[in-house]
Amino acid sequence: GLSQYSSDPRTEWDLSAYSSRDQVLEAVRNLRYKGGNTFTGLALTHVLEQNLKPDAGARLEAEKLVILLTDGKSQDDANLAAQTLKNLGIEIFAIGVKNADEAELKQVASEPLELTVYNVLDFPLLSSLVGRLTKVLCTRIKEKSNKENAGSTVKDIPVNMGPQLSPTDLKISAVTSKSMHLTWSPPLRPPKKYRIVYYPSKGGNPKEVVLDGAVSSLQLSNLTSHTEYLVSVFPIYDTVVGDGLRGVTSTLPLSSPRSLRVSELSHNSIRLSWKAAQGATQYLVLCSAAPDGAED
Repeated sequence: GLSQYSSDPRTEWDLSAYSSRDQVLEAVRNLRYKGGNTFTGLALTHVLEQNLKPDAGARLEAEKLVILLTDGKSQDDANLAAQTLKNLGIEIFAIGVKNADEAELKQVASEPLELTVYNVLDFPLLSSLVGRLTKVLCTRIKEKSNKENAGSTVKDIPVNMGPQLSPTDLKISAVTSKSMHLTWSPPLRPPKKYRIVYYPSKGGNPKEVVLDGAVSSLQLSNLTSHTEYLVSVFPIYDTVVGDGLRGVTSTLPLSSPRSLRVSELSHNSIRLSWKAAQGATQYLVLCSAAPDGAED
């Protein structure tokens, strides 16, 4: 399976999409590169929630590996999302290109780091990793499979986490031109933390807030006026991420001055007055002569 990400992760194809090597190679050849930001934490959460589920082709008995390829430093918390995957027994290999942050790659990747972290100076050099990475991946799968056959327990992603691990009833209230208030009902089993992600629906950098699991409300501030926002609330447990709550709402437009009046006219001056715009700190007044034939 393969997903691309910037500020909005996108599944290119699921694990169940192709059944032969040639089909996969053809899909890679037809892949269009997605440029943009580097929200690696959001991408890893997308992989867990969307790509590693049975309905996307993930087999519960199969070993689960994630290969992260990035050319920059993450603009959100990649470590928290990566730790959630690793706690579920999912192995992460991190490959950096160009401006990737090696310290971050080592945080995200599984142990032992000498087998799971790679860094090259430019994209063409990725081909030099293929042989070694292929051997390492196959060896790791065999090792983990042998442990399972010997009786070790392997953690699987729950097929249906249900209301026990998922919050409900997201309400968005007290919406202004630059803020809104979120509340939700906590799941039956309180999470360790909540991860709240919000961003403009028409494009923009996602922002995130991490809250203690005992809290079930949040005030979002410093928003852009007259803008539709997508909001997601994810419960984070020690070994799993619960199903997220999602909502959409728009901030109010900035208030306008009203009731413009003209008085005290003379041959070279006029006085203007208006009802104040709530929250305005200054006004810009523009004046120009009406064109010939138009009403002054």
